[in-house]
Amino acid sequence: MSSSGFTIAIDGPAAAGKGTLSRLVAGAYGFHHLDTGLTYRATAKALLDAGQPLDDEAIAEKMAREVELGGLDRDILSKHEIGEAASKIAVMPAVRRALVEAQRRFSEKQPGTVLDGRDIGTVVCPDAPVKLYVTASPQVRAKRRYDEIVARGVDADFDAIFDDVRRRDERDMGRADSPLKPAEDAHLLDTSEMSIEAAFQAAKSIIDVALSRYA
Repeated sequence: MSSSGFTIAIDGPAAAGKGTLSRLVAGAYGFHHLDTGLTYRATAKALLDAGQPLDDEAIAEKMAREVELGGLDRDILSKHEIGEAASKIAVMPAVRRALVEAQRRFSEKQPGTVLDGRDIGTVVCPDAPVKLYVTASPQVRAKRRYDEIVARGVDADFDAIFDDVRRRDERDMGRADSPLKPAEDAHLLDTSEMSIEAAFQAAKSIIDVALSRYA
């Protein structure tokens, strides 16, 4: 076995199901899990809490280097205003470099790790033995997000959510630094008409084959 553990890279657009799938995979194999999107949100929250501007790359980079990956609270960091702030700093090359360094260190944990995000297979862990690209149509992803919000007892506007999903796709796929795209050797999982259990079983079959070669 390598001294750096077995890494599973899971990429994909917002609300495609990669987060849920990543947590299931990590639990099934006893691996450490990191939602790399939360590292950007944690940086943004630190800036907001400190009353710092969101357009100063030097300050944002300093905050990014101080983020503690073991203390990321999904419930707190999922707030809309934090997500909006995160989208502004996530395009900063210095911030991305700082967080990618931290994410790579995390990926070396034993016995293995599952990292999900936008650029794991292409930038953060290009040598990962398993790369999955999880996607779904914009309509399906918007409906999932709409249902999640309504389930929490909050009013939601499907058209606004759909527009937001499309804007995020354009921003993620169009940015100059680490754009969202499948790695050349990534396995594509389209979950548009797939249950999470079916997606998990498909991922597991791919991972099991890679693990048998890795041992």
